[in-house]
Amino acid sequence: MSPADEPRLREHEAIIPAGERTIRGTLRLPAGTGAVVVFAHGSGSGRFSPRNQYVAQVLEDAGLGTLLLDLLEEAEANDRAKVFDIGLLAQRLQAAAGWLAAQPETRGLRLGYFGASTGAGAALLAAARAPDSVAAVVSRGGRPDLARDALPHVTAPTLLIVGGDDEIVLELNREAFDQLTCIRQLDIVPGASHLFPEPGALEEVARLAREWFHHYLTPPSS
Repeated sequence: MSPADEPRLREHEAIIPAGERTIRGTLRLPAGTGAVVVFAHGSGSGRFSPRNQYVAQVLEDAGLGTLLLDLLEEAEANDRAKVFDIGLLAQRLQAAAGWLAAQPETRGLRLGYFGASTGAGAALLAAARAPDSVAAVVSRGGRPDLARDALPHVTAPTLLIVGGDDEIVLELNREAFDQLTCIRQLDIVPGASHLFPEPGALEEVARLAREWFHHYLTPPSS
């Protein structure tokens, strides 16, 4: 197949061993990409979340690979203890990172995490546990406080995005920002609530995430 005939976007299902469990995801790789962003969804959500699918598409259009995951098996999804078990979710994110590092298509790609709600806490904990494997983290309406003890150990540049009207979560993010010692930034989307349903709010989230990942996951042109 000539380069001109190569598909712009390769997509396939990912089946990832995670201890005694198996997690599933959707891997999409633009042609020639040098990085992949793993999505960690919030409680009650999964890889088919329209919000994260939208952000993933924006990243893919910018040339970044994405891996959208179901961090819990179907039988686990209604277990509230597992939904909020940040340690378990982080462990599964690490399993996904290890799987990516072992696949011929993705071996050597730079890794980013995009976490939403509780998934942001899991992403930050996973980044703290394996600092050499993660190059950037973005949190959307996240709960970084759930990874409080790990925050000073995160070394990957971290962007916290919060809605201006999401007052409780905004305060939690401000506290987390002060605990982070890595390169960090807190961006507030004016007038947006927790899920960013307001006109233009999710588009702003996607723009901010794209710029952050592009800066930290894409090597500068020589």
